[in-house]
Order: sequence, then C-alpha cells, then structure tokens
Amino acid sequence: MTAATERALDRLAATIAARKGADPDSSWTAKLLARGPEKCAEKFGEEAIEAIIEATKGDRARLASEAADVLYHLLVMLAAHDLTLSDIEAELERREGVSGLAEKASRGAGATKP
Repeated sequence: MTAATERALDRLAATIAARKGADPDSSWTAKLLARGPEKCAEKFGEEAIEAIIEATKGDRARLASEAADVLYHLLVMLAAHDLTLSDIEAELERREGVSGLAEKASRGAGATKP
C-alpha cells in the first residue's frame, strides 16, 4: 500500500509509533509518551470529555475537531501500551456478528473488560 492510499488513521498511527522513544523536546507525541501510560490515558479522558461537551452543543465542525483529538489521543494511549490499530481491528473482527447484548452478557455481571 502506498502512502497515498493509506488511511489517515493508519498514517497517524505510524507517525505516533515513529515518535515512540524520540526526544520529548522534539514532538508533542514523544513528550506525551515519555510521561507514561497514565498521562496518556488522562489526556485521552480530557479529550473525550471535550468531545462529549461539543456533542451536546450541536456544532458539527467543533465536534469533528474534538473527535479528531480523541482519536489522536486514543492512538497515543494505545501506543503507550504497545497496542496497535491492528490489535483493535482484530478485536472488532472477533466481535463481528455478535450482538452487543450477547457480547456484554458473555462477560458476566459486573465483569470488567480484559
């Protein structure tokens, strides 16, 4: 697959992976990753809240902007845990064709996600 045909998320994930271990003074992504998985998760949570706020306001452009921030910070958080888009796609494929209700029930009452 050429760079021109790659999806934007794939390109972003590749950029984030390339920044892992880079000098924190060289990029925001490297700085986030250097601060550890907990900080990456915190930033993801902050962006998710901002997206929720925009979703309630009805401004599609602002929501799209905040959603892009959420996706970026999700990918950074995943990279901090050595997870890739391929790992997430594999989980989605595993769940494909399974009712959401059935999938939740298979985890049992009060069970946490793995």
